[in-house]
Amino acid sequence: MSDRRDRWAELTGGEGGEEYARRFARLAESGHDVHGEAAFCDASVRPAARILDAGCGTGRVAIRLAELGHVCTGVDVDHSMLAVARREAPAQEWLHGDLAHLDDLGLHPGFDLALAAGNVVPLLAPGTEPAVVRQLAAVLRPGGLLVTGMGLDAAHLPLPEPTVTLEDFDHWCAEAGLILRQRCAAWSGAPYRPGGGYAVSVHARPAA
Repeated sequence: MSDRRDRWAELTGGEGGEEYARRFARLAESGHDVHGEAAFCDASVRPAARILDAGCGTGRVAIRLAELGHVCTGVDVDHSMLAVARREAPAQEWLHGDLAHLDDLGLHPGFDLALAAGNVVPLLAPGTEPAVVRQLAAVLRPGGLLVTGMGLDAAHLPLPEPTVTLEDFDHWCAEAGLILRQRCAAWSGAPYRPGGGYAVSVHARPAA
């Protein structure tokens, strides 16, 4: 496990699970679509795909993907978030672990898609970002996809300023052997324009 505290833990003290779940429940009740990430991923993979939800939080996305027929594993370092996920979907696989050390969890490589939504990358412990990208790339099958969503300005982050640039992120992905396939401005698939405040990126591990 990393000895560096991630930015999410600094924001929540590791006790944010129940409030996070309530926030999305309120959004759903008010008519908001809270399944954009799952719909995007579902459209990107074959039926019954193996999906790793990295930084799964309360399991919102992984649970929806399982409902759509995929086989999902969720990993998070926040016990309070995992407690909600395990309560909501006890039959699914939820693992506690540091994304910078996924290899410690004994995951079998060969995932069709690894997802890091919900500003997972900007909220990582400072300095661990390249290691996390390498670990996520390593669990993908040839042709597998890394899908990420991240804020690029303060308006799209729970932070006073951005922590990651797309240039840095693409560099980390290239170092891990991944190739950029698609970039959108939202989970709806709207095209990304340079200078946008949010980016959904699809990087691929080259096929064998």
